[in-house]
Amino acid sequence: MNAVSGEPAPSALTAEDFDFALPPELIAQHPLAERDGARLFHVQRGAGRFTHRRFVDLPSLLRKGDVLVFNDTRVIRARLLGHKRGTGGKAELLLLHPAKDVTAVSALGAHASGAEWWCLGQASKGLKVGQWLDFAGGVSAEIVEAKGGGDYRARLWSDRPLDSALEEAGRLPLPPYISREPEADDAARYQTVYAREPGSVAAPTAGLHFSEPVMAALDGAGVERRFVTLDVGAGTFMPVREGPLSAHVMHRERYRVPDETAAAVSRARQEGRRVIAVGTTSLRTLEAASTDEGLKAGAGDTALFIYPGYTFRTVDALVTNFHLPRSSLVMLVSAFIGSRSVCLDAYAEAVREKYRFFSYGDAMFIESAP
Repeated sequence: MNAVSGEPAPSALTAEDFDFALPPELIAQHPLAERDGARLFHVQRGAGRFTHRRFVDLPSLLRKGDVLVFNDTRVIRARLLGHKRGTGGKAELLLLHPAKDVTAVSALGAHASGAEWWCLGQASKGLKVGQWLDFAGGVSAEIVEAKGGGDYRARLWSDRPLDSALEEAGRLPLPPYISREPEADDAARYQTVYAREPGSVAAPTAGLHFSEPVMAALDGAGVERRFVTLDVGAGTFMPVREGPLSAHVMHRERYRVPDETAAAVSRARQEGRRVIAVGTTSLRTLEAASTDEGLKAGAGDTALFIYPGYTFRTVDALVTNFHLPRSSLVMLVSAFIGSRSVCLDAYAEAVREKYRFFSYGDAMFIESAP
């Protein structure tokens, strides 16, 4: 226990320290009628003050010269439902990322025949190396490696480019806490309005609230908009296991920081202007690419796990959604607020006020008190 703050020492923290009660009816199952119709829970860290607003109020909370950084990744139809060849048993693959050191964009645009991807897989009676799976649209896969825990390397086969094949054979991979199959509306609403770079299996959900009118209001407020790309993997939904947080290993995710974003963020830091991450994926990208000289442009991959005790190098404020109990994301938010107890108090108030949780839920804006 920290004698000054009353918080547990980072080395003593476990997943249980980030548990909270969440009524199932608060888990949003559908998007609101309007993208920007969500509520906005405003947290002033340091002061521990909470106020309740609408998401359309966000531009009025920002300052001229703020740099708002978005993740422009695009969700792909990565969920493949099919059958085992020979037995007809049901099988499923969720494509995570290319097995080779190439970008998802280039792998998706290449011919599918022989392309190898790391996947999460499940099937009746399990999957084994050498097993063939058949999916819709003439897509098939051979399991070539099993790492355990549902992780597989699969070799995909089709007579056309992978992105085209997935458009017919694949399904949008809605998160596991949305207890329904994808509907026509999800094709647009589970993408941000600025999504450009295909490669993710989950949306950067804080960005789902931004509509064209909100973007125009940001421009009118003198807020600078920049982009990074992080291909969101299934690790965002993986539970943090028992034991100390220091023992948890995150899934690696690929990112890219454009030259213009690195220059804009580094310039803002030098001039004392705020850098605001839209979502935890943007935040992790910015922190992973931070150096003593500024933000480093280029591609990389990160397994950065942020929990209380982490020292932030680049990000000053955060737009985010409400996250799963005991998840790595609620741990990141606790670290950013600067207090686990204040974060859990905020979540408890959000539950009392019946905020909508998770991907299609409401938003939170965290900044330092004036």
